Amino acid sequence: MPSNPPDSDKPAHRVIKKYPNRRLYDTDTSTYITLAEVKKLVMQHVPVQVRDAKTGEDLTRAIFLQIILEEEAGGAPLLTEQVLANIIRFYGNTMQGFLGPYLEKNVQTFMDLQSKMGEQAKGVTPEAWAQMLKMPSPVMQGMMGAYVEQSKNIFVQMQEQMQRQTEQMLGSFGLKP
Repeated sequence: MPSNPPDSDKPAHRVIKKYPNRRLYDTDTSTYITLAEVKKLVMQHVPVQVRDAKTGEDLTRAIFLQIILEEEAGGAPLLTEQVLANIIRFYGNTMQGFLGPYLEKNVQTFMDLQSKMGEQAKGVTPEAWAQMLKMPSPVMQGMMGAYVEQSKNIFVQMQEQMQRQTEQMLGSFGLKP
């Protein structure tokens, strides 16, 4: 009979409990941790799930948004006012359901590109890396071209999904698009 892997009894996510006093408790290490430590876990690609200690409610998104808010207020914002305003405009909009998956796929594609660039840049000094970013090198152009192409494909898939949903909705009313 095959044995289970040693970590098979561990939860899929690192569970952090949030108490009413706003303290965060890491159930894996049995210690209280800070928001900065939760950020560090996320940066290390550790799957994290934050739960209300009393109700069990999932608070992960709220904690992640709190981390983003602190980072944005820290002096080097990632999201411009225009980007934030546009995101706000999507709430309640018929396109709201499409924006989240579109952004998620696009950010993942960008992360994949960043990972490839990091692999190719191993052993390159920071100075050489900075110079390479300034010059229009064929490698950089190829990678950015691939990113733009993948981003375009994601957008086309989103458009096709919207078209199918529109056709289904109109069909349910007995109308042909």
